[in-house]
Amino acid sequence: MDRHSTTTQSDLERMLCDEKVEPKALPLSLLEDITNRFSEEREIGRGGFAVVYKGVLKNGAAIAVKRLSKTYMCEKEFHREVECLIKVNHKNVVRFIGYCVDSQGRAESYNGKFVMADVVQRLLYFEYLPHGTLDKYITDASTGLD
Repeated sequence: MDRHSTTTQSDLERMLCDEKVEPKALPLSLLEDITNRFSEEREIGRGGFAVVYKGVLKNGAAIAVKRLSKTYMCEKEFHREVECLIKVNHKNVVRFIGYCVDSQGRAESYNGKFVMADVVQRLLYFEYLPHGTLDKYITDASTGLD
């Protein structure tokens, strides 16, 4: 993904207003901007494979940005995940807005030597639902589900 893509916050605002717009790629720089560089204050969830951040746009609208861990999935699995998310479109399922794949070469220390390594970041972003996680609302006392 080109870090200097021309997609702007205004484009993202329009995407959020029009449910017919297809999910699309956004540049990492835009996602960094709206999540305050993935700051702890914007963290809204954490799991074994990802951290979710609240991205806030200039107009006050928000999206949920899921930053996958570097070791979570290979490129083929990520493509399959995006393909499945694009196909899901239902009023009872959180809306998938798009994705980001960014690869950047970095000099890193490895076994006492500096090496050049490609660091790949994969992110998914969804509509933001403000009332917390679903587990707070799902209960079934008859089966002991809490």
